Amino acid sequence: MNIVNESEKYMDTIKNIFRNDVETAHFLWRCRESTVVYMGGRHIIADDAGDPYEYIRRNGLIAPEYLPVFDVFCKSVEEGIFSGISHGELPLDVKMRFNDDEDFRFCHMYNLFLRDNDSRITEVLVNIRPFTKKEVFDRQILDSFSSDKNPGIYGNIVAELIKKNPDKNIAFIQFDVERFKLINQNYGSDIGDELIRFFNDSMHVICSSDQPFCRLTADIFMVVTCFEDKQDILEFIHRIELRLGGYKGMDYRFIFGVSVVDDRSRQTRYYGDLAAMARQSIKGNALQNICFYEERMMTDIRRRQIIEEDMHKAVLNDEFAMYLQPKYCISTGKIIGAEALARWVHPQKGLISPAEFVPVFEKNGFIVKLDRIIWEKACCKIRDWIDKGVEPVPISVNVSREYLNGSESIRILKELVAKYDIPIELLELEITESVDSEGVESIVKQFKDNGFTMLMDDFGSGYSSLNMLKTTQFDVLKIDRGFLSEFMESDRGRKIISHTISMSRDIGLDIIAEGVETGDQAKFLYECGCNAAQGFYYSKPVPCDVFDSIFIKSSK
Repeated sequence: MNIVNESEKYMDTIKNIFRNDVETAHFLWRCRESTVVYMGGRHIIADDAGDPYEYIRRNGLIAPEYLPVFDVFCKSVEEGIFSGISHGELPLDVKMRFNDDEDFRFCHMYNLFLRDNDSRITEVLVNIRPFTKKEVFDRQILDSFSSDKNPGIYGNIVAELIKKNPDKNIAFIQFDVERFKLINQNYGSDIGDELIRFFNDSMHVICSSDQPFCRLTADIFMVVTCFEDKQDILEFIHRIELRLGGYKGMDYRFIFGVSVVDDRSRQTRYYGDLAAMARQSIKGNALQNICFYEERMMTDIRRRQIIEEDMHKAVLNDEFAMYLQPKYCISTGKIIGAEALARWVHPQKGLISPAEFVPVFEKNGFIVKLDRIIWEKACCKIRDWIDKGVEPVPISVNVSREYLNGSESIRILKELVAKYDIPIELLELEITESVDSEGVESIVKQFKDNGFTMLMDDFGSGYSSLNMLKTTQFDVLKIDRGFLSEFMESDRGRKIISHTISMSRDIGLDIIAEGVETGDQAKFLYECGCNAAQGFYYSKPVPCDVFDSIFIKSSK
């Protein structure tokens, strides 16, 4: 039966049912004719309204705070009219009023789509009714009880979906906003809460009844959906991005993790955990925001858990050692400074590579504690040189991203300088060029105002290098080892390095090259005007006692 052709047959019956329902507005929108047919109840839409949703918006019938989610709903209907829609109904709960004399109140808008054979919407039967006092109360209780929805209830709903669709592919999709805490910092926690409500309300519009979703916690959401192939999942994810993006002009980015059900006997929680692993595996990846779970991720998680189990004990046992990599004057061959680098000397596993533990610490925030350990060891080493009558050289230490959001790092570093009574110019600070530049200029200026020498680490590793030169507060640029090795391979690349060094010196910046591995590289840098270098050509990072031997030897 074609429901479009049959709709006229039942029109009189429908009108009789609705006529005496004075609390609800009932009307039929014939999309292709752009006409509205009054069906009964309250008459809130003018007969010549055309698009009733636009009429509702234009006449201020939607509460302002609900306009964003109403827009998401309208875009979904518009898409259904022109391209088709997979589901035949779309409910929407919003605060609205039926005329200018009323207060805004919660209303339930039920929209039944009549579609052609290509699933494009031809007519929409709309019912709008106010919530009863009990329904408003129940909604408030539900929101309070389950701002993150009861996981047990949600798990039962998903289990039922899997059971009802034994022959369909099913995917768990988990997503959140990358660095959501910055939204709270930049716009305030009230706006952050408002954004989460927008996401939650909009997901009711985006997801069909066969796509159960829930807010797990904070800004993390989960949705489960049937699909035919991977492209279906990607299209659904892109629809979520499109509908939820750009709230009130804010700039934010979603991260999605996906797991596919391959064993229906497993608990639903298992696949949610796999989706979480996939999502977390691409945190901080500027080139990828969608990740499908792979078996290797479980191995990575186990390795991370082992590191995290040992890290607090490592602090108590003083297992984190400071290694120093010498910085050399190319023309004289003398050591002019050192960079402090963390190494983990595990009592059973031996020397653990920083490539294994530093990424884990950066993700879980432990990098802040590791930074402080190395800062103090650097100050202690400078004090040791002074006490032994050795002419000290500056030691540069890394300042991680987590320290760039406030002035706590300045206080800690100044306290360490005072504690060990060392000249402040001997403790230099390195900040990575590729780090999120928002707020970097301000904190660098504060460091400099307090007497610290600032080094821009990994210069040339990101796209913002030249732009940062324009307004930089740094004292020294450290040319990235990748930038050096890659550009040394061609005449054009060598010219780029040469001009970069010349330009930096012209604006008063000192230069040091990292990752120097050959004598030819050192000679070329010197000819270009760079007279400071570090890298394996000179020395790898070494323990402090080994550094002292090299230092004494180079001073003679």
